[in-house]
Amino acid sequence: MSISIHLLSKCNAEEILEFEKKNRDFFETVVPPRGDDYYNIEKLKQILEEIEEEQRRGLCYMYLIRNEKEELVGRVNLFSIVRGVFQKAEIGYRIGKEYSGKRYATEAVRLACKEAFQKYKLNRVEAGTSSKNIGSQIVLIKNGFEFIGKTRKVININGKWEDGILFEKLNENLE
Repeated sequence: MSISIHLLSKCNAEEILEFEKKNRDFFETVVPPRGDDYYNIEKLKQILEEIEEEQRRGLCYMYLIRNEKEELVGRVNLFSIVRGVFQKAEIGYRIGKEYSGKRYATEAVRLACKEAFQKYKLNRVEAGTSSKNIGSQIVLIKNGFEFIGKTRKVININGKWEDGILFEKLNENLE
């Protein structure tokens, strides 16, 4: 499998909007809904401008995942970056329904962690999943993330509070 990740930008707005609309129902089974405003092209462009600025400032790095045909198959994000004594980020990802279960998430998380550790010199990457999102937990474990705990009723998905499962991966190359 050959995939690549690319920092998103406002020039990707229409492609992202199409991808998000196409997968909205699928995504909302495992993550909180984004609200109707998100699916408006002008609002999305505004959001993407804000993300571009945050990326310039090193506060997040949000990537599009492309397969060997250059099709947009998903997104992987490094966010909530904390510098100073912590040097850490959280990771999140979403793969379109038609590409789910084909190892795109596993490879995208590997590439994003490589960026986090080698390019951005982070010490740790943290992840949280709904306790029901077994597929996402498997992706993390395959990438060397370790289970570190559980949080009770931490995320509201479709009107129901769900427990969270927490993972971490350390940069073994930093001293």
